[in-house]
Amino acid sequence: MSAIDPAELLAELIRCPSVTPAEGGALALLQSRLEPMGFTVERPVFSADNTPDIENLYARLSGNGPHLMFAGHTDVVPAGDEAAWTHPPFAAETVDGKLYGRGAVDMKGGIACFLAALSRVLDQQGPLPGSISLVITGDEEGPSINGTDKLLKWASDKGETWDAAIVGEPANRQTIGDSVKSGRRGSLSGRVIVNGTQGHSAYPHLADNPLHALVDLLDSLLGEPFDAGSEHFEPTSLQLTSIDAGNPATNVIPAKVTAAFNIRFNDHWDGDRVRAEIIRRLDAGARAGNIRKGKPDPVSYAVEWVGRVSPVFLTKDEKLTGTLSSAIEDVTGGKPDISTGGGTSDARFIKDYCPVVEFGLVGQTMHKVDEHVPLADLETLTQIYQRFITGWFAANT
Repeated sequence: MSAIDPAELLAELIRCPSVTPAEGGALALLQSRLEPMGFTVERPVFSADNTPDIENLYARLSGNGPHLMFAGHTDVVPAGDEAAWTHPPFAAETVDGKLYGRGAVDMKGGIACFLAALSRVLDQQGPLPGSISLVITGDEEGPSINGTDKLLKWASDKGETWDAAIVGEPANRQTIGDSVKSGRRGSLSGRVIVNGTQGHSAYPHLADNPLHALVDLLDSLLGEPFDAGSEHFEPTSLQLTSIDAGNPATNVIPAKVTAAFNIRFNDHWDGDRVRAEIIRRLDAGARAGNIRKGKPDPVSYAVEWVGRVSPVFLTKDEKLTGTLSSAIEDVTGGKPDISTGGGTSDARFIKDYCPVVEFGLVGQTMHKVDEHVPLADLETLTQIYQRFITGWFAANT
């Protein structure tokens, strides 16, 4: 078969409106391209209570030798106000050397480039000295419950094992090749709920203002750094994401206030330890009472943990990171920064099965209006993937 053009495949994928949890035709399109290349394709659907069913794709090109995984997602975030887009979000228009559309960089572009690279390798070199699998979900931008996590377990239960994985997330900051993600900080979200006594703002002695108590709690929670960072990770960061008293009146002391937060923690911590530290700080703030003065009883507060913990991880596999770095340098002439910054991705599930890194397009326009990718970046990434595939199998056989 002839080599796949990454821009043409990406345009076809963008035209599939696969907003989470909709498959939108994207997985069917990939299957139609993968099977002629010799892949066996399966599309399991996973379910869970209170979450949408999610269709996923597992494709395997089998051979004797090491097994490389490419992982990604075809689901995309909503376009938002489509009238605000200069080019329609699912039209895949090319203007001035840039391809526009939702998912162009996050991350249908990475998938298109990997398939294009693999098609070139197979055309030029013939069968691989090993196996390649594609682990593609439709749930990365959603709850991430019925996607990669279950897909990996499903494949593992069938006897699949992998030697290394690359996730095609848009890990580059400014230019193709400036960054490789070799790990991620952990993530934990929660809510602090403070209960008080509602009353008139002119008679505070008859009320107990939970907002004042919350200030004490948050001062203790945020007043001191959690750490100064570590060798491979930046400092732990806790960010408030919402404060809500549900109070439209200006002369009423509310009965309750809720503050939501998210903490990104480094390898000084794990989920249990960071939870314990948050509780310790909140208890100290409750005892301090610097703002909530004159109240004899302790602050009445509770903490709710939201979702599951995403653990911190670091990949130490020189054959994987070294081969990818060499491929980047061969194509771009520059050495990438090996980074652990940014948010979480499905690599947090893959790391339990094999070493994993993340490398794809530049993330400048992901989730934005007029998300787009330069056509030149698609070709550059395809060439890097092509060299990486060849180099990784050479290093592992």
